[in-house]
Amino acid sequence: MDADTLSRRQVLLGLGATLTGAGLSAYAQPPSPTSQTAASSMPDDATQGSQAATRARRMEWWHQARFGMFIHIGIYSVIERKEWILQEEAMPLSEYESFVPDYQPAPDAARGWARLAKQSGMHYMVLTAKHHEGFCNFESALTPYNAVAEGPHRDLVREYVSAAREEGLRVGIYYSLMDWHHPDGARCAHDEAARKRFVEYTHGLIRELLTNYGKIDILWYDMPIPLDAQGWESQRMNEMVFALQPDIIVNDRNKLPGDFTTPEQTIGDTNIKRAWESCMTINESWGYERADLNWKDSRTIVRNLIDCSAGGGNYLLNIGPRKDGSVPAASVEVLREVGVWIEANGESIFATDRCTVDSPFYASYTQKGNVLYMHIHFWPGTYIAIGGLTTEVRSVKYLKSGTPVRFEQKDLRVRLVDLPLEAPDFPITTFAIECSSPPTQDQNLVSENRVRLHV
Repeated sequence: MDADTLSRRQVLLGLGATLTGAGLSAYAQPPSPTSQTAASSMPDDATQGSQAATRARRMEWWHQARFGMFIHIGIYSVIERKEWILQEEAMPLSEYESFVPDYQPAPDAARGWARLAKQSGMHYMVLTAKHHEGFCNFESALTPYNAVAEGPHRDLVREYVSAAREEGLRVGIYYSLMDWHHPDGARCAHDEAARKRFVEYTHGLIRELLTNYGKIDILWYDMPIPLDAQGWESQRMNEMVFALQPDIIVNDRNKLPGDFTTPEQTIGDTNIKRAWESCMTINESWGYERADLNWKDSRTIVRNLIDCSAGGGNYLLNIGPRKDGSVPAASVEVLREVGVWIEANGESIFATDRCTVDSPFYASYTQKGNVLYMHIHFWPGTYIAIGGLTTEVRSVKYLKSGTPVRFEQKDLRVRLVDLPLEAPDFPITTFAIECSSPPTQDQNLVSENRVRLHV
């Protein structure tokens, strides 16, 4: 996915010309703009300022949403060996294309994804409209290598958009700039005529996606290899995007800052002020991998969600459906467990503030206004303590049940006492700690004010 985090794949990309140079499908080119050049793609202060001026409004829902579903599905789902198999195994395109007829997501697959996202407590979805393989999961006038002309002979993006809207979820579209199938996908790096053709093709596909499906909430760019922002004419690209979808938000993977940044397979930097979204897999794979059974459990997923929320970020969790669109049972089971937890504890996750209280090894925190939420990952026993809290605590309760909890506050130490020996909730128990003001903590005061014993 992210070229900045996949050093092994950087090496493999050197093989790209052998794969893309032999493109087998015909491609149409949209009309070229009459007065646009690559130079016009460099950031324009007025355009950037306009996007910045509307960012708070456009991003408001996203900051409250916190939790989304990422969906990777494509021809690689038929092969069942992850989404990079075309590149990593140097597979000839003719062999790869032979799997297209078996790519047959069921007509109700998208509804199943959307229902699962809703049941899991997610508020938005992002689907791979086109991954690096170059196959379009949507109808296109620019290439026959698409899901209406081949494979399922249906517009999978249209089905997905409809399903997400039916469940009241926000709609995101993933688009890989890199393309292993298009004949200009590799040679655009060193052939100006190829670059111009490929950029117009790329802009044309994005235009189709943002024109043919109604309101789209997120455009999730990926993999800008092999060009930079000037080569992709990314500024012109974004200008087109916002002209078509004024309320959309875009990420930073077309080599422009965009509205949010996208750490991959890691929790974002909680100290940065910029909006961020951690995208992670539910096992080790983005696309369906038959042999990958290393599933994250619900405790891990909830902890990741808590950490993202505490740092002011979002958590985009990926599923990799099979070729028929079905979701592996292990994914369904764990996500439903997460959904049950969120149903009882969601107020501690959604529309929260950045949290400044540090966590002991067995717990983490989120906060909203004057309420500090303490999430216990590893139940320590009959009492739980917070050190260095400088704010007066007024009440404590179990968030799920609302049952009051007895507490003591003295000398920069808050203790929740008379607790059961075993954790009352699964997979994580959460306390709501109401303070007299937004909670603050100073661990330095703990050390400075500690009474030292003579020896």
